[in-house]
Amino acid sequence: MPRLRRYLRTPKGLLIAVLAVLLLPAVWHTGPGLAAPGLLGAVLAGGVTDLVVLRFRRQRWTFPDGAILTGLIVAMVLSPYEPWYVAASTTAIGVISKYIVRSRGANTFNPAALSLVASFYLFSSGHSWWGALPELPAWWIVLLLATGVFVSDRVKKLPSAIAFLGAYFVLFTGTAYFGNTAGVAEVFREPDVHAATYFAFFMVTDPPTSPPRARDQVVFGVVTGVATWLAFVLVGAAWWLPGGLLVANALESVRRVRERTHRQARLGSAVAS
Repeated sequence: MPRLRRYLRTPKGLLIAVLAVLLLPAVWHTGPGLAAPGLLGAVLAGGVTDLVVLRFRRQRWTFPDGAILTGLIVAMVLSPYEPWYVAASTTAIGVISKYIVRSRGANTFNPAALSLVASFYLFSSGHSWWGALPELPAWWIVLLLATGVFVSDRVKKLPSAIAFLGAYFVLFTGTAYFGNTAGVAEVFREPDVHAATYFAFFMVTDPPTSPPRARDQVVFGVVTGVATWLAFVLVGAAWWLPGGLLVANALESVRRVRERTHRQARLGSAVAS
């Protein structure tokens, strides 16, 4: 029990516990028989894939909690009507991407976001965001907000989530006001409003792929909001949310590389002088 309590204080342990809280009503409402195959397929495929890779890289067995998180998020976003192997393959793609696309020793892209975009083109998969509780009565969004704010605050990423939601809804409100009301009306209704909320608190705030400083988090959130808005307006594909996040991830990776280069240059100048 002490070890479990210590694990639940870590960002990954905390997020797994919070997602489990959301999964209970989501699975109950969707139906275990419908939700379980994709959910179990995603978690097992991600866990086994990461377990093997980590064993090869570290020469020891390591609990694949990052892959389990990727599997949970992928399963909660994909439609529960997709075959189980779609969720499993999508998660495996995300886990493998962590070790292929890297910058400064960390993965560049959010694994769940990258795999969800890839899955759309590989399997024509649907994104229903059923894990965000869109089909439950409206007051259930309080649970989504409460758990999202709690976990974002605990991992010190709340500014990025708030900045994203602000930019996202301001841009879509402006689009509606200036003439395209019908084209963006769905963004303000379920499931899209639930999807944006879940996305803000559980994907935009991903610690390895988002900045640590509050000022940079605000910029990151705004960039994600602008990118997702553009993806919806210009493309309109089901991946507009994860696709926008990939744009922000790429720009954040560039910022980190430039920051590191400038830091090394300053250190070199100091040593030379």
